[in-house]
Amino acid sequence: MKIFYMIGAISLCSLTVNAQNAKPEDTEVWSPEPKVITPAKVLGAAPSDAIVLFDGKNLDEWILQKDSTATQKWKLAGGAMTVDKTKGDLCTKRKFTDYQLHIEYRIPTVIHGTGQGRGNSGIFLAALPWGAGGYELQVLDNYENKTYVNGQVGSIYKQSIPLANAARKPGEWQTYDVIWTAPRFNDDGSLKSPARVTAIHNGVLVQNNYELKGDTPYIGKPAYKAHGSAPIKLQSHGDPSEPISYRNIWVREL
Repeated sequence: MKIFYMIGAISLCSLTVNAQNAKPEDTEVWSPEPKVITPAKVLGAAPSDAIVLFDGKNLDEWILQKDSTATQKWKLAGGAMTVDKTKGDLCTKRKFTDYQLHIEYRIPTVIHGTGQGRGNSGIFLAALPWGAGGYELQVLDNYENKTYVNGQVGSIYKQSIPLANAARKPGEWQTYDVIWTAPRFNDDGSLKSPARVTAIHNGVLVQNNYELKGDTPYIGKPAYKAHGSAPIKLQSHGDPSEPISYRNIWVREL
């Protein structure tokens, strides 16, 4: 036992001596230097390295999911685009893997319906051509409007309950800031690593590096199916309530 204590004392003494001999420079890292990015002057605007997907002027970065050649897409007015339920879902022309996304939306001031039938849309962080269509971050009016909690605004639909309800009143612009890490697959199609998402809704953390269990189907359990990079999709939901609007959409590839 004495030998053990002596060895411990010697080791502690050596650590103390090494610490005394250490210099601040020993733990300084100087390269590689992070890329210089110019942040936006206005909060919520796109930084210098962002891909601007919608600035209120046109829908050149978007296509209709059911007709990629269509020239008439969603309605464009006042710097915003509004869901056209006769046209269906809207997808980005570009495909993405990992990214940072900023997007703003507005529920109409005059809105009818209850539960899931009130200002329903969704942001599919990776849109897929099968099943439920990918991985959905829910958009819904949940200002004094109750529904199942794994389907309210801020949820990963039918999977992850949001950490808080940060919904604003209908008629007010609302924001999402999202960090998306796409799933990876092995050569045989099996899952290598799951998708992860962090989401901030109106400045409030609602998803904290959540690991997805798979896609987000309306009916049934989530599952993974191998895929590569994918577009971002905005949902044109089939409920009868008034359509919502989007603006100021940009993405930074990570």
